Amino acid sequence: MDLANFSAKLEPFLLMAKSLKGAAAAKLIQDATAAPGVFVFSELLELPNIQELGKSEQHQKFLSLLQLFSYKTYQDYLQHKDKLPPLNQSQIIKLKHLTIVSLAADRRILPYADLLEALDISNVRELEDLIIDAIYLDLLNGKLDQKEEQLEVSYTMGRDLEPGKLEQVLAALKDWASTTSSVLATLDGKINSIAADTAAAKFNLQEHEKILQDNLKYVHDKQKEKSLGGGMASRRAAFQLGDRENMSMDVDEPDGKGKNRKASQEMAPKNARKRNKF
Repeated sequence: MDLANFSAKLEPFLLMAKSLKGAAAAKLIQDATAAPGVFVFSELLELPNIQELGKSEQHQKFLSLLQLFSYKTYQDYLQHKDKLPPLNQSQIIKLKHLTIVSLAADRRILPYADLLEALDISNVRELEDLIIDAIYLDLLNGKLDQKEEQLEVSYTMGRDLEPGKLEQVLAALKDWASTTSSVLATLDGKINSIAADTAAAKFNLQEHEKILQDNLKYVHDKQKEKSLGGGMASRRAAFQLGDRENMSMDVDEPDGKGKNRKASQEMAPKNARKRNKF
């Protein structure tokens, strides 16, 4: 939304208004309020020669007309139309556009029913066309929800501020700043809490990992110790088996000392027989 463009549209009227008074100044107001693309009027309204129109009974209603387009709505026009100059079709459409802007500034969701009443329209199709035109003119941005019959507003242009409303705006801004500070403080607290929880979770994970590694090392050492012990027992059993086999060989010896012992036993009787002969 280009606010500078809105001000630029008013600039030619500002230049002309500085030298106009009375009926000419009143005619300028009529032209400015009907001109395409002119939606802000505060600079024109503040000019001294324009303000002088309020002192003239004949031209006072034109100053009221400029005030209407600056910060009031179509309902204000309907209530005070007998004190205002008659509006042409261009002025009526523009005032309705500005009325939508004012309503959108207060609420993000605008039901069709409220808009139909505020704009004095009985046809939904006419209302939607009016809203679409306002969006194309960059007065507001939003989405038409035809199912729910409402306008969802994203943003709007800013209208001129009515005298006496500055204090309300400042109070609203102060409340907004207080609410924002409270929300930020709450968010900071949540962030700090999440950071503390994350640090604690990380510490617990590290401790768990350390305990796990210690347990794995313990199991590994035990398995290694058991494996080494089993090998020594196997070697001892092999050595014992070898000793038993050697002992068996000493007892049998079929080709060695056993054969000589048998031979000596067989020879013994012969010697004995020889001794018996003498």
